[in-house]
Amino acid sequence: MEAIRLRKLVNFLQEELKIPPNSLSLALRHSEQSTTSLPMILWQYGLVSLNQLEKIFDWLETAAIPASLHQ
Repeated sequence: MEAIRLRKLVNFLQEELKIPPNSLSLALRHSEQSTTSLPMILWQYGLVSLNQLEKIFDWLETAAIPASLHQ
């Protein structure tokens, strides 16, 4: 995952889903920092609920669409 997108994802996880920084650090250490592995690792370790996982994937889908197509 590109660095800017990863930063935005981490910000979303902290600000919107209130994932604690230590939980994110654990998941980041265990992921390859690709679009799907970080959310799955968070879920596998019990750091997010299934509902939160769905919100993460929704965010990733929306973030993947260029801003010009959102209008």
